[in-house]
Amino acid sequence: MKDSGSRYQFEPRWPVGLAILGVLFLLMVLPGRIKLFPNWTVYVVAVAVLAPMAAVGLTAARPRWLRVESLVTRLFFVTAAVATLANLGNLVGAMIRRPSDITGLQLFASSIALWVNNVLIFSLLYWQIDRGGPEARVRGAGNAGTRPDWLFPQEGAPAEDVPPGWRPAFVDYLFLGYSTATAFSTTDVMPLTSRAKILMMLESSISLMTIVVVAARAINILGS
Repeated sequence: MKDSGSRYQFEPRWPVGLAILGVLFLLMVLPGRIKLFPNWTVYVVAVAVLAPMAAVGLTAARPRWLRVESLVTRLFFVTAAVATLANLGNLVGAMIRRPSDITGLQLFASSIALWVNNVLIFSLLYWQIDRGGPEARVRGAGNAGTRPDWLFPQEGAPAEDVPPGWRPAFVDYLFLGYSTATAFSTTDVMPLTSRAKILMMLESSISLMTIVVVAARAINILGS
């Protein structure tokens, strides 16, 4: 779809790029006893993930680059999720088997980094899969051709209370990810599909383990 200026409409990628860089930065600054990969892998992954997004903007969102972006983003989610779970397992293992190897401050900082990573990576996946992806939502194809995974409150609000042409953007999925990790339940955004419910359950479980097991232990060490 073209607008009146004969320019293709597509969702800006810079918020998504910042989220990806945030994930990679937090994985890089974890203590050496916790993280799994050397720092140089972060730069390789950053180029591999951000290059397709830059190509989407430079090529006016051509379908080929949208498919590449979707595939790379989903692979990034899987990789980052596995790394987050593995790092969380390392933290729990250090607490149980090697409590003297990691200080309370390191444990607390690592738990915050993993919790934030959990929010960011699930937000990226929510943004990528809902209603056929970002361009399908922008161009109006998602609502007609793909069943929505989440129902946002703006979609049931009176027309005068919603900005013209409103559609969910990355910040809406970031709020969804944050709310799920904080409240361990749905807030104002309702999951409609089985995959949406399963993903939110998984995100809540990771968040719960990080807060209850790791962060609570860190606070106990710091307070003793």
